[in-house]
Amino acid sequence: MLKKLRINFSSLFGLLLLVLSVWAIANELREYNYHDILAAIAAIPKQSLIWAILLTALGYLVMVGYDVLGFAYIHHALHWQKIALTNFISSSFSNTIGFALLTGSAIRYRFYSRWPVSPIAIAQIIAFVNFTFWLGMFAVAGLLFLIHPLNIPTQLHLPFTTVLPIGVVFLTLIIIYLISSLFIKHTLIIRGHIFNFPSLPVSLMQIIISSFDWMLAAAVLYALLPTNIALSYLDFLGIYLLAMFAGIVSNVPGGLGVFETVILLIISAKISAAAVLGSMLAYRGIYYFLPLLFATGVLVFDEIRRSRR
Repeated sequence: MLKKLRINFSSLFGLLLLVLSVWAIANELREYNYHDILAAIAAIPKQSLIWAILLTALGYLVMVGYDVLGFAYIHHALHWQKIALTNFISSSFSNTIGFALLTGSAIRYRFYSRWPVSPIAIAQIIAFVNFTFWLGMFAVAGLLFLIHPLNIPTQLHLPFTTVLPIGVVFLTLIIIYLISSLFIKHTLIIRGHIFNFPSLPVSLMQIIISSFDWMLAAAVLYALLPTNIALSYLDFLGIYLLAMFAGIVSNVPGGLGVFETVILLIISAKISAAAVLGSMLAYRGIYYFLPLLFATGVLVFDEIRRSRR
């Protein structure tokens, strides 16, 4: 009963955030029409689009490091091409559709189970990858929020006015994790699941790989923003991480609506809301749907090839 109530509350919370996001976006864009947004997309320079595509490709290449490091963590060998294929397809689907524990995990299990990887090892890799994903967010956002605390838009109705408390919590979690990796050597059993802390070098690599992933993703959107915006990359990175964090915890697929709302509320004072939304639509097309389209093609081709065999 309690578990069902938690699921319903989580779904309700996500739906509420989505409704608030749609309202906020509509409020920001009330002075514009879809022609303004289409004009903003068309005005993005070709060089910016090329940079965004290249940064996206580099970002998805960095994501392969999640699974490579996961196999190193469980001391299991697998050819890097198989790891790269599985990671790319699972990352493309989980990034766009959301619910990474469901989509990405199902794809990883389907592919890794073909090769000599046990279900327990696959489960360990899935847990490792999902945990690593958050480490980069906590490390980069924690540092930025501490050095340059952003003001949180009042429309989000959070209990604090700046991101400073979030930064303190994030960095504290990172420090605790690194200290645990250094000193805890024995096996832990958490809710019946066996857990071994990675060694300190592996923990540091988790943070480095995930941090690069987050920074490259932010760089894709930053490259698509109007060139005349008076906003440095580091300042924008903090805004991006806050928006992504809000989108992820909302449980809305891909953070759709929630992510756009936070960025619109913070930087629409510097440039028109239509230009910001045009850049974000181009970002979703390049960073999410283009890899998803390619990954879908690869998945279909792989399924056809297997069925013929």
